[in-house]
Amino acid sequence: MRIIKRWSEIIVFMICLAAPASAGQAQQASITYTPHWMPQSQFAGYYVALDRGYYRDAGLDVTIRHPSATENVVETLRNGECDVISLFLMTALEARDKGTDMVNICQLSQNSAQLFVTKASSGISRPEQLNGKRIGAWEAGFREIPEAVLQQAGSVVTWVPIVSSVNLFLQGGIDAMVVMLYNEYDVIINCGVNENELNRIFCSEHGFNIPEDGLYALGDSYSSRPDVFRRFVAASLKGWETAFAEKDYALDLVMKEMKSANIPSNRAHQQWMLDKMEELFKPGKKPVAEGELWQEDYQKAFSILSSMGRMTQTSPDFQAFYKKPGR
Repeated sequence: MRIIKRWSEIIVFMICLAAPASAGQAQQASITYTPHWMPQSQFAGYYVALDRGYYRDAGLDVTIRHPSATENVVETLRNGECDVISLFLMTALEARDKGTDMVNICQLSQNSAQLFVTKASSGISRPEQLNGKRIGAWEAGFREIPEAVLQQAGSVVTWVPIVSSVNLFLQGGIDAMVVMLYNEYDVIINCGVNENELNRIFCSEHGFNIPEDGLYALGDSYSSRPDVFRRFVAASLKGWETAFAEKDYALDLVMKEMKSANIPSNRAHQQWMLDKMEELFKPGKKPVAEGELWQEDYQKAFSILSSMGRMTQTSPDFQAFYKKPGR
């Protein structure tokens, strides 16, 4: 937590500089934030920042609007229905290449949590063994890295769209499923499957350790209100710091959000997710602080997409894409 504590000191300084002297002296700036999935611990830091008043103290009036399981949050941002979205780095790069002028204003995840899971009885434990198989993946997207792993292995598969359930995998309707370590993998375990009954094929172990969750805004929107977005990032990071330090409190908020959205909730699973998010946020040996995007990760992601034929740009412009706080 040393890095995040250092961030906390920076955050307090930034908010003091940028926020209005008092609520009565200036109208709060409105921000609508749309996560890329339904309520869960993956977004606990934002719930905390809202509940503790960190956004309010930063001069912001923040609304958190979750999408449906099939909604494309890039379209939501492009259509002006929100000001900030969370998204995987690979998805954001491809969307930008296709014409959505979005910029990264904060990189939370520093490592990939994606993996293929198969039943141990299938004998499938390597990407090349997935050739010709049926693989379940989210209908909402986020398949770029798994597709890159399979392309490298020379595996051609049939993709089966999944909304949110793991039932098709459990019942043998598919040979494998793309899951997140912090989410669907634990759901499968909670369904009574022992870990030794599963094979795990981590994308990160096959050369594709690409960061995932980041915060994005449209380039024009950021340029017109840079201080507002910087304050949003600062308050959000403070929310995450509190969420990791006070997990029971954060989980109470998560459970409340899930109940309001009529989503079945399991506190033990949400605890697992929050713990894993804390691990994913740590840069480890990367020369960046939590919340920052490493240029080498950006270039690697760009190169992978280019090798897949999914990019039209020839030279990545890191400075145009990433808006580090204070710049």
